[in-house]
Amino acid sequence: MTFIEKLEKQISVSQSYLCVGLDPDWAKIPEHLPRTQEGLLVFLQEIVKKTQDSAAAFKPNFAFFEALGPTGMEVLQEIIRSIPQQIPVIGDAKRGDVGHTAQLYARAAFETFGCDAVTVTPYQGEDSLRPFFDYHDRGIFVLCLTSNAGAVDFQLPELHLEVARKVNEWNVSANAGLVVGATRPENIAAIRKVSGQMPYLIPGVGAQGGELKGTLISAEDGTKIPYLINASRSILYASTSEDYALKAGEAAKNLKDQINLCHSNL
Repeated sequence: MTFIEKLEKQISVSQSYLCVGLDPDWAKIPEHLPRTQEGLLVFLQEIVKKTQDSAAAFKPNFAFFEALGPTGMEVLQEIIRSIPQQIPVIGDAKRGDVGHTAQLYARAAFETFGCDAVTVTPYQGEDSLRPFFDYHDRGIFVLCLTSNAGAVDFQLPELHLEVARKVNEWNVSANAGLVVGATRPENIAAIRKVSGQMPYLIPGVGAQGGELKGTLISAEDGTKIPYLINASRSILYASTSEDYALKAGEAAKNLKDQINLCHSNL
């Protein structure tokens, strides 16, 4: 089963377009949990258990695990194994390099860690992404227009549209998508015009305050998978007390319901 097939099935089963980001930050994790490898794993496993009914996908951010050294990477591998097999895992690694380095980045994401999809950066060109696209059964989300303030330095006003055009050309195996931020819904409609039909991974809703309804309207493409709406901090840290997992589950369901309400009214 390809990533797109797996995602489509999970969206149908869960009735959700929500992607739950897994960005573990010790400064925000409930104090009652031990500051150990086991404590971090328990935190994430409980989050997954309480949010999986609302999740179309999970997205562990590699940087939060890499910063913890070998212990963090072991937790990353274990939490990916802990996620139910039917739910796609998107490795938020933002890789981008050339030659054998790109091949090894792709192998690490897809074979070593077993991710169903990965985020990549396109600015070294097609050859830097080809090793990822060569995994025809996996998904590749290419950074197009990010939600941070610094996006104006290079991505705006035009480069994000050129990225969308190029990814449309490269998408010969229909396994590509784009990362577009919900903090700029006015740009998403223009991106959709040049990208054609492909799923968008959309951060920026939740803690970053992105506008949900306008984003969904702009991103709609008439397919079964027009977008995944990612939320991380607003779900993971909905509570810093012992009820953290329960509150995370409630936050995930509430956002899922908001997304569905907007989606049904398009």
